[in-house]
Amino acid sequence: MNVKQAVQVAKDYVADMFGDEGITDVGLEEIEFESGGYWQITIGFSRPWSRNVGPVLGNLGSRTYKTIKVRDKDGNVLSIKDRSISTNPYSINP
Repeated sequence: MNVKQAVQVAKDYVADMFGDEGITDVGLEEIEFESGGYWQITIGFSRPWSRNVGPVLGNLGSRTYKTIKVRDKDGNVLSIKDRSISTNPYSINP
């Protein structure tokens, strides 16, 4: 599978899993191909309750990020995990 196909699988999966929560602004954030034949794709999106408090918190809580693990050979989604994105430009993410 090529990278565009992997990203589409991840976006479709997020839309399916979280669609009943009224998510919006679904977008690609990161892509990484791992040895072993897996794509790690981070998708960001907004939830209704996050949009309401984001401005109060300086937009710190306004998006959710999920990393989707997609098997390259067949496009199966193997996992979905929370992904923390630092909003501090001086912090270092491990």
